[in-house]
Amino acid sequence: MSDKKAFPEHVAIILDGNGRWAEKRGRERTFGHQAGAANVKTIVRAAGHMGIKVLTLYAFSTENWKRPALEVRFLMRLFKNYLISQLRELVVDNVQVHIIGDVSALTESLQKEIDACERETAANDGMVLNVAINYGGRREIVRAAGLMAESVKKGEMDISEITEESFGSFLYPSASSDVDLLIRTGGESRISNFLLWQASYSELYFTPVLWPDFTEAELRKAVTWYTTRDRRFGGLNEEES
Repeated sequence: MSDKKAFPEHVAIILDGNGRWAEKRGRERTFGHQAGAANVKTIVRAAGHMGIKVLTLYAFSTENWKRPALEVRFLMRLFKNYLISQLRELVVDNVQVHIIGDVSALTESLQKEIDACERETAANDGMVLNVAINYGGRREIVRAAGLMAESVKKGEMDISEITEESFGSFLYPSASSDVDLLIRTGGESRISNFLLWQASYSELYFTPVLWPDFTEAELRKAVTWYTTRDRRFGGLNEEES
């Protein structure tokens, strides 16, 4: 079925280009990460004002642990100082915050901040914001398969009940809906193990704009592009049928 003019309900963004943004200015990569973190709140608020219902941001992948140890430690501190404490201010914007990924690998203090952030925004019924930290799409699918297998083992569901729809219910709940529009900043044209199940039929928008320079106007440009797409989900549009 063609859905040409629909507005995207679930938008996902791969936040890429912080390090290169800093290097272009002769600064350390950490300077770019700070600028990128500061931009998160700007884009979150812009998305909420635009009417996007779910926004999922790829902040730190399971593969990012391979980066230099000093950069990783800096990013962990940054998540605590910016992505958690500042996002908590979004209570006034009625945003509900969730962290998706394997948080057990994070420091105890960061886990406590995550828990506090989620609890303090739990009553909000506006836009849902997911921040993916220590997240990998393959790992999420394996995790969901394990949870489903455990459910069958306990007799909570029958093997005959395993479907695409039931499997989806074992993904991270707040980010389990299909992604309509997936945006990657920074000029790369790949999805890097992000929301592999949810992005199966998403429209992919790649922009050379580095994340710290990705403004509300750039977000609107991506959404406008999405509304021009003829989303057929494997079928034919009316002219071709």
